[in-house]
Amino acid sequence: MARKGKHSFELISGPRIVSSASFVGEKEGAGPLGAGFDAVCKDDTLGLESWEKAESRMFESAVRLALFKAGLAPEDLGCVIGGDLLNQIISAGFAARELKAPFIGLYSACSTITESMMIGGMLIEGGFAELAACASSSHFSSVERQYRYPLEMGVQPVPTAQRTVTGAGCVLLGKAGRIGENEAAKGPKKECFSHIAVTGGTMGSVEDYGITDAGNMGAAMAPAAAKTISRHFEDTGTAPKDFDLIITGDLGSFGTEMLHELMAKEGYNIEAIHEDCGKLVFGNDPKVICGGSGAGCASTVFAAHFLPKLEAGEYRRVLFLATGALLSPLSTLQGESIPAIAHAVKVEHI
Repeated sequence: MARKGKHSFELISGPRIVSSASFVGEKEGAGPLGAGFDAVCKDDTLGLESWEKAESRMFESAVRLALFKAGLAPEDLGCVIGGDLLNQIISAGFAARELKAPFIGLYSACSTITESMMIGGMLIEGGFAELAACASSSHFSSVERQYRYPLEMGVQPVPTAQRTVTGAGCVLLGKAGRIGENEAAKGPKKECFSHIAVTGGTMGSVEDYGITDAGNMGAAMAPAAAKTISRHFEDTGTAPKDFDLIITGDLGSFGTEMLHELMAKEGYNIEAIHEDCGKLVFGNDPKVICGGSGAGCASTVFAAHFLPKLEAGEYRRVLFLATGALLSPLSTLQGESIPAIAHAVKVEHI
């Protein structure tokens, strides 16, 4: 691994993305990306006692399916790395209890998937693991209960609101050459990836522009995204022209506009090559106002929509950065502003 500037790094060995999996709820499955998700859950409790238990089951299932696609099992894992939005990351923690693999729990809000891919790539590059499951999840109903109002109150969303995605996504990272053409694979090898590598990234820093409206996540997170993208360009000597696509996690329509303005002030025009998972997941559904959000937004959309395009060579190099608002119910009640962070990973077709 080589350091690039203060915030960025290069992964010399290019840890491979072996497979991925995505589980989503019924509303996400009805969106324009619905056909790409591995499973659409018609019952948002999955027949369990609570939304929280359902979210944990989706997290676990995403990891197990990503392993199955590669003909692997939980005992093959060097580690599970991930988290969710609930207190003490209970969805990820309880899922790890069932997977019985070494576990690194993360809380980086909606940016958890790129943070986990960054750490997973570093562990593989350093020889500390050969296979890492990077995953994150969220659930509309569990998040509404924790961060906002009980669903029974029927509170109307504000014009800048986004809908938390019900979903769990997993990206399986492996040491280069470890998986490859696995002749002994028990799973459907056609669903594995052979040509995608994580080749570097940029660690985010916490940015706070004083936004206090918990119904305007896009405005809170856009500055963090702009800072990370600019730092990646500066640290690595690259520019927008060096990427086929820059993918953000869940800025939504309002946050996307703000990001474009902030990048223009930094001297970069990214509008032609920028896609946002939050804008894509629900399409133009007016009921979700500004789009999707949540730790399951970027992980499911990246796994289901963008990775197959990278594998096919439609994209050769992308910068993927999920964005997270680091608030809590307590900090909101105390009148705190909303700090945010964005971690980026560079993903290439090999």
